[in-house]
Amino acid sequence: MRPVQTPLSKQKRSWPEGSLEVAVALQRHLAIGDRDWHAFKSQRPRRGAEQLAAALVLLLRADDPGAPQSSDARRQAIELVEHGLGWLKAELSDPGCPSHRPAPATTLSAD
Repeated sequence: MRPVQTPLSKQKRSWPEGSLEVAVALQRHLAIGDRDWHAFKSQRPRRGAEQLAAALVLLLRADDPGAPQSSDARRQAIELVEHGLGWLKAELSDPGCPSHRPAPATTLSAD
């Protein structure tokens, strides 16, 4: 008895079975949580990997690989990939926590 295979035409229109679950597990593993943010915020490759994994999850979850036209999910994934590349190329850096930045100086007007 031969194993049942998915027709080739259907294989071209969908992501491989289980790929979303694997991507979600990877993204969760790479995500930098609130408690770890200060420890890892300066590790640009780690931030880049986090963004790339998120892009992969978005793409697998909401895009049809057989669709000829770009979807919203595909465009958003591209933005995340570009953001991740910005971290990897050291074009981006941590802006710092708003709660740790000094308050902006105010100017008093003589009215």
